[in-house]
Amino acid sequence: MRSVDPRLMMFAGLSALGLSSYLMTGLTRDWDFWEIFLPQVLRGFGLMFAMIPVNNMALGSLAPEMMKNASGLFNLTRNLGGAVGLALLNTMLNDRTDLHLARLHDRFTNAHQPAVEALSGLARNLSSFGSAAQDMALKQMTLVVHRQGMIMAFADVFLVLGLLYGALAFTVFLMRRPPSGLAAGGGGH
Repeated sequence: MRSVDPRLMMFAGLSALGLSSYLMTGLTRDWDFWEIFLPQVLRGFGLMFAMIPVNNMALGSLAPEMMKNASGLFNLTRNLGGAVGLALLNTMLNDRTDLHLARLHDRFTNAHQPAVEALSGLARNLSSFGSAAQDMALKQMTLVVHRQGMIMAFADVFLVLGLLYGALAFTVFLMRRPPSGLAAGGGGH
């Protein structure tokens, strides 16, 4: 922190967050631990390299008597921004899930042979339930389609996050270079 420009650290952190999110755009229901491992490591690395310099640049150059109020305002702003960001992502996730479900439902008709074959196969597997087998098969097929729509929506959200972090990475150079004697740590942070 004392020898490296904090803007370079923020650039590295935001770039790692962007790459992590981009790597998650290929998400499928079949992914296992090792396919998610690298994006998670990059996300952890990126968060630390992005957040610590932000805190230090925002609070590190303030006089001690200003630190208490500035710290409270900084935390309020960060929490409010996080809440708004989560609300926007949740809205996007819901909208994209609905879009993908509508598109998938358009494909799963009686005219779509793979869908008819999959439904018939499910009904055969559930034939021990008698007359309820067809309804149960339809319910299972609906759940599979819904799960796939949600996975596709998550991939969309990760793509948007990757692009957002990538764009933010380059905006750090629009910030003024912090004073060379910027203290590490923001007074209790």
